[in-house]
Order: sequence, then structure tokens, then C-alpha cells
Amino acid sequence: MRQRATTRLRELLKGGRTLVKPGAFNALSAMVIEKAGFSCCGVSGYAVSASLLGKPDVGLLTLDEIVMITRYIARAVSIPVIADADTGFGNAINAMRTVEDFIGAGAAAIHIEDQVAPKRCGHVAGKQVVPMEEMVGKLRACDHVRRELDPDFVLIARCDARGVAGGSVDELIRRANAYLDAGADMIFPEALTSEAELERCAREIRGPLHFNRTGVSPRLPVSRLDEIGIAMVSNATGALRCSTTAMVDYFDEFARDDVEAVKRFEARTKDHPVGNLHAFMGFPAIRKLEEEFLPAAEVLAKYDGAVGFQP
Repeated sequence: MRQRATTRLRELLKGGRTLVKPGAFNALSAMVIEKAGFSCCGVSGYAVSASLLGKPDVGLLTLDEIVMITRYIARAVSIPVIADADTGFGNAINAMRTVEDFIGAGAAAIHIEDQVAPKRCGHVAGKQVVPMEEMVGKLRACDHVRRELDPDFVLIARCDARGVAGGSVDELIRRANAYLDAGADMIFPEALTSEAELERCAREIRGPLHFNRTGVSPRLPVSRLDEIGIAMVSNATGALRCSTTAMVDYFDEFARDDVEAVKRFEARTKDHPVGNLHAFMGFPAIRKLEEEFLPAAEVLAKYDGAVGFQP
């Protein structure tokens, strides 16, 4: 029997090394992350908002939308999936439904933040945070649900108290330890601006840390994060940024040169892993399943003499 993703994630977190978590925004990007050898992936709210809605990360995604994408991703890969649950999509009672839905979608973990709704990207100015007591109640409610449905489900509490107007690391640390007491397994101290701030959080927060290596935060190598003792580091929008850059470049060239641009692209990617996109996407595996479960005569009729890629 396949091991539960939640159990697998907890085992990975016991490894004593910083777990690198690239962010996906759909099933294909998650598959690429898995094929690259990463042992887990995230579902980036920023990237899903951009790719699904064409909108910035300002709290426009709904619970159903992010859960839908998470379900597609969790079914497409075998590695644990950590999803962005924003503020939990409401108060503590709403957050209980949120945990239920993400567990049902196959997520191994979520991170939930203490921003005022509608939230926004943690590295963009204009955030506000709810009172600490409100977030504590929300985490207690989330913990209650996951203990009933799947005790291995990992609950990550994100704290945005550093990046708000007048915010401080002092307040972040105060809140973070209260969030751990309320049932969080890990703390996500968002928008830290220096290595020294991260080191201080690692010393004074009484639990494992998730670090978001983007935006205003320092680009520390994994070797240094290991030394500091960081449990998990994200590359939340890498897939979005590189794919969007590639699409902009391709379509600029295509708009200018028409089919000659297509020919150049095909020549450049001939030996690339996705040069044969049909094979990359799994058509050969489908044919093997057809040969195993469909009548032999039907399979022969489908492929013998057919025009096109023969898996």
C-alpha cells in the first residue's frame, strides 16, 4: 500500500536537513519538479492566482479554486504536497472546513497566515495582521480537525508581523511561540529582511521553521540554512517565473517570425526532455495500460498503420 503523503512528509522533516520545497501552480509544473528530483513541492497561492485568474496575489483566490488545483497536483505526483491556505478563508470555523478540504484533496500540509483578509503577497507592502488571539483560535480549530481526520497532516503557521507597518521581529517571535502552543507544527516567519533576523528566529522560536527565500528575504544557500537549522525552504514562484519568461520570449519571437520561429524552437529543443512532449506526458504508459486491459484486437486496430506518434 502506498504510504500516506502526510506520513512521508513527517519522515522527510525528521531527516535533519533543510527540505527544499519548489512551488507548483498546476499538475504539469509539479510533475516537472518531481522529475527534477525534489522530494516535495508546494502549491503557491501567488502562482495559482497568476496562472488561474491572471490576477495578483491579493486574496482573490477562493477555497474551492486552490483546493481544486491542489487535488490535481496531489494526484499527478507521488511526492508530498504543501498547499497555501492563505488566511484559512474565514474565521476559525471556516478554517476547520479549509483543513477538511485540503486533507480530502491529498495535501500533506498547509500553511495558514495571520493576515487580515483579504490578504496579499507577504513580500508586498500593505499587509495587516489580525490580533494574536484570533489566530491562536484559528490554529486550535485547525488542529482539532486534523487530529480527527489525519494526525500526520502538517500544520504550518505563517506569521506576517515582521512585514506590516510598524512590525518587528519581536512581535513575530511572540506570536510564533503562541502559535506553536496552539497546535502548529512549524512556523513560517514571513518577510524577514536579513540573515541575522532568520538566525534570531531560529534561536528564539521554539519549533521548526519554514523560510521563504524570495522577495525581501536573503538568498541564503541550503548549506547555510542547514547550519542555522531551518526545516524547510520554499522557492514559491520559480516555476511561474521561468515558465512565464519562456512563454514571453517564445511568443515575441513567433509574432515576429511566424513558422521560422517554430522551426528554430523545435531544433533547439530536439534533445530536450520535453523535445518529445508526447513521451514526456506519458502516452507510452497509456499504451501499456491499453495492452494490458483492452482486447488485443482493439489495441491493434487503434495503432496498426495509424498516422502520428507511436507510443
